[in-house]
Amino acid sequence: MIPICKHCQESKVNRPRGLCWSCYYTPGVKEMYPSTSKYARRGVGNFTGNAPVAPRPTTHAPGTPEKMAVLEERAKNKQALWHPFDAQYDGDPRPLRYLAREQRVNEQEMAMAG
Repeated sequence: MIPICKHCQESKVNRPRGLCWSCYYTPGVKEMYPSTSKYARRGVGNFTGNAPVAPRPTTHAPGTPEKMAVLEERAKNKQALWHPFDAQYDGDPRPLRYLAREQRVNEQEMAMAG
C-alpha cells in the first residue's frame, strides 16, 4: 500500500511528515504537521537565536512550582529563562530591590512627563 499525503489526500508521500512534494513546499502547510523524525527539536523553547531577558525577575525560589511556571511562561514567550535578578533562594531580597528601583524610575519618568 502506497501512503498518500496527509494534507491533500491525493498524491503519494515523498517528503517528511507524510506530505507530498507540493504540500510540503506550500507555505504554512508543513507547520501544520508535526515532525516524525526522532531527531527533531521538540518542546517549548527550542529555537535558535539570542533570547531577550524577561522584563521582570521572579521572587520565587528555585525548584518551586511557582518558579517552574515562570520558566515555562518565559520559554513560551521565547525569553531567556534566567533573569539576572531572579531569586536564588527563599527570601532572597535582590528581586524585590530590583522591582522597587524599577518602580522609582517609572515614577520619576511619570513626574517629569506630567
